[in-house]
Amino acid sequence: MNKMVVIEQNTSSMQKTKMGYEFLGKEMTSNSIITYTKTNAQVSYDLNKMKMKVDSINKKLIITELPDADIRITPSVEIQSMDDSFFNRISEKDIKNVTQKAKDTAVKSINENQLRTEGRKQLMENLNNIFVLAKALNYTIEDQTGKLGVLGL
Repeated sequence: MNKMVVIEQNTSSMQKTKMGYEFLGKEMTSNSIITYTKTNAQVSYDLNKMKMKVDSINKKLIITELPDADIRITPSVEIQSMDDSFFNRISEKDIKNVTQKAKDTAVKSINENQLRTEGRKQLMENLNNIFVLAKALNYTIEDQTGKLGVLGL
């Protein structure tokens, strides 16, 4: 096994950004951009980094190291609407700024601590299912990491 995705969360949001242009302290024209942001957040574990020893004489599976969670947050932004006029064009720089701001807001809206906690719980449940084979062969599972206590091994 390589990578195990244990939690995946999808969110979406819409934002309206208004840009006004002033001359001598008075707003002359304004434009707005409405963006739709879809965000995918995943918690995964690289199980190649999990270290185990097998003691076949004493029928033990010894877990010595568990990998850390890898959290990946991927926002994608679509422009849904743009109020643009011939005289007051929205520049490419403005569009890039608005989309970057939408991405930054989406990333900040994800609670990484909660994802990490839920991901750890799901990892433990998945590992327990994997260890069923070891238990069926009358192997005991020894935790040297101190992190598998929730499995009741």
